Amino acid sequence: MSDASLTDREIEALPYRPCVGIMLLNQDNHVFVAQRIDNPGEAWQMPQGGIDEGEDPMTAALRELEEETGTAKASLIAESRDWYAYDLPRDLVPRIWKGQYRGQKQKWFVFKFEGQDVDINIDTEIPEFSDWKWVEMKSLPDLIVPFKKKLYQQLVDEFIQYG
Repeated sequence: MSDASLTDREIEALPYRPCVGIMLLNQDNHVFVAQRIDNPGEAWQMPQGGIDEGEDPMTAALRELEEETGTAKASLIAESRDWYAYDLPRDLVPRIWKGQYRGQKQKWFVFKFEGQDVDINIDTEIPEFSDWKWVEMKSLPDLIVPFKKKLYQQLVDEFIQYG
């Protein structure tokens, strides 16, 4: 499917992919971010992933946390009040998720990391990240790809009391 094969109207008619996001805070209340293997740029993101059929958001968040960071040493602090959504750039819609979604709607969870840095292992069974680090929460919107900046600012606004 080429990007010319979808009109703006067709893209707007597509659903959002149900997803979860994880804001993992260390003991200094800094946030875990990582660079995606499939994005050679300087963008850093928090762990996130799709909700499987029949899975509730909390279960998905715990699964994604372990799949993407290699650890489950964390406890829940907060859950977002609402679902957040973002649209993919038009040219990416046909190339991501087989063109079935216009973007993602996400339920976000804040977890406190209860391990040590050595417990984090991004070299997982199906690695998604090439590097990771801890950052101040307020810097998140400056680190993410441009089409997710508004979403990350909304997350900072909702969760700043934890950072």
